[in-house]
Amino acid sequence: MRITVLAVGGKMPAWVDEGVAEYGKRLPRELRLEWRDIPLAQRGKKNADVEALRDKEGLALLKAIPDGDRVLALDVRGKPWSTEQLADRLRHWQMESINTSLLIGGPDGLSQACLQRADARWSLSALTLPHPLVRVLLAEQLYRAWTITVNHPYHRA
Repeated sequence: MRITVLAVGGKMPAWVDEGVAEYGKRLPRELRLEWRDIPLAQRGKKNADVEALRDKEGLALLKAIPDGDRVLALDVRGKPWSTEQLADRLRHWQMESINTSLLIGGPDGLSQACLQRADARWSLSALTLPHPLVRVLLAEQLYRAWTITVNHPYHRA
């Protein structure tokens, strides 16, 4: 099974790339975690049309979703999941053997088209988190969820 994270944004600091790579390499071959960056729409004007920028990024995200993938939108208004609930979902996804794409919007969030395309909306936190931290947090939580599914001692509830 493959989980593809499609994230709007640019180059990340080294600590983000290192953190994401570390958790990704801990996952087994049968659960691949892939990252694809979607370019941020050009924001030059002070009074830029935020909705138009979000729509442009959303179109690029939608085009990047691999055919047949289940789609989850990371959205602050989404449903919060505990780590154990994520593990249950991950176990289910693996049993179904359906690849999954996770969408992370730009600084203005996800477009309505992305939210409508999503099979579910997931909130990592009610807090506003910086995009670099979201990437590391997401990679760690996916790894932690997997450890729960295989009774690995990494997760100690």
